[in-house]
Amino acid sequence: MYSARLSHGPVALAFTDRHGGVSRAPFDSLNLAWAGDDADALAENHRLLSEDFAPGDPVAVLSQVHGNDVAYVGPEGPRSDIHGRLHAVADGVVTDQPGVTLMVRGADCAMVLFADAEAGVIGGCHAGRPGVVVGVVPATVARMRELGARDITAWLGPHVCGRCYEVPREMQDEVAAVVPAARATTSWGTPAVDIGAGIRSQLADEGVACVDLSVCTRESPDLYSYRRDRLTSGRQAGVIRMASA
Repeated sequence: MYSARLSHGPVALAFTDRHGGVSRAPFDSLNLAWAGDDADALAENHRLLSEDFAPGDPVAVLSQVHGNDVAYVGPEGPRSDIHGRLHAVADGVVTDQPGVTLMVRGADCAMVLFADAEAGVIGGCHAGRPGVVVGVVPATVARMRELGARDITAWLGPHVCGRCYEVPREMQDEVAAVVPAARATTSWGTPAVDIGAGIRSQLADEGVACVDLSVCTRESPDLYSYRRDRLTSGRQAGVIRMASA
């Protein structure tokens, strides 16, 4: 069920893999998308994850659009649970409320989780190539700081690596013009974008420590990858919560 799961003081966080769910092939098995697969299987997959990770928590789930908007989950909690599907149209989400699980999803785009345990602020974002260009990572950090976060740690989850993310030269130049560290070369010698390197560079610019838990989605059969499987790819998730006092 998890490619990584750990705690950071009162904060629990995890990145899922594709195992332990009920979706049938080609989405087998823990597909955490919200469309494109059997609706009952998707609902059950989300229920299984919620029951294992944080039973009883409301879950904030985003409709992700490759932008830099960051949604806030306030004292009223998420505006819907998984059966209502979505909390907001955004690519970042933050809260200062304990007992709420935040979820971001990806296939090759990176999932990044954030916490300042002392300040009681957590967050997450979905950052692919467009998200790196528009700065969803620094936008999420900025929103957390507005809520009082000061000493933020970030965890970088699975995503397609720079050795595998081939792009046209013009697209590579567009990304590198904003984040030079993202320029890369594939293992077969063509232009590429290294999403992870770009995110780590942005985090360093923000003074945020990064724990790199990444695995290449395209290379790992235990993870979903749109670059590898196209429309038959499911989605994995990053989830984070802060325990109630």
